[in-house]
Amino acid sequence: MEEVLVEDRMKVALFEGRAGREKGQEDSIDKDDILYAKLWSNPCWLSFRINYLALHYNNPIYSMIGADHGLLRPEFVVLYSLFLRNKTTLSEVVAGSGFPKNTLSRASSKLTQLKLIRREKDDEDLRRIVLCLTDKGRAIVESKISPMIERERMMLEKLSPAERMMISDILAKLVIASREWPETVTDPSFDGEGVLYQPKGTDK
Repeated sequence: MEEVLVEDRMKVALFEGRAGREKGQEDSIDKDDILYAKLWSNPCWLSFRINYLALHYNNPIYSMIGADHGLLRPEFVVLYSLFLRNKTTLSEVVAGSGFPKNTLSRASSKLTQLKLIRREKDDEDLRRIVLCLTDKGRAIVESKISPMIERERMMLEKLSPAERMMISDILAKLVIASREWPETVTDPSFDGEGVLYQPKGTDK
């Protein structure tokens, strides 16, 4: 029964990944290219495409930031979050980034030492500690906005204005929905110690 369920899910996933077609787009890419299989024979098409595109943005952008300013990705994530909305708590930065809290806590500590951010009491709630950009921190983000935007505009070149607005709405919907997703994944086929689970009465 479980095998049938998995097979059905595979069929549905492939059907969606091929946008309702029985096969992938024949003229999109050479069939011998590994990317053809990743695009059209991949039941996990959404995660592959998002990750693949994100790497084409993140790798060059964060390499540039690291080379120019000596900052790691989590550190710039904190800076950019405060650039978009200053005077924000660490918990709020975590909620808007997807990074673990301990990772961003270390990043914010380093940024404080570098005097790129500072901690202040919230004017409206003195019990809250908020993070604020310093002028030095803001200058770093402002110096990188142009290449960040240019990279993204280049990535969108193949899409029409209508397609860009459509994908913006779709991705925003998924980002909002992600707050309801579980943070961990478990495989019921395994017993928690890396051993394949065998129901009673089955061959070992």
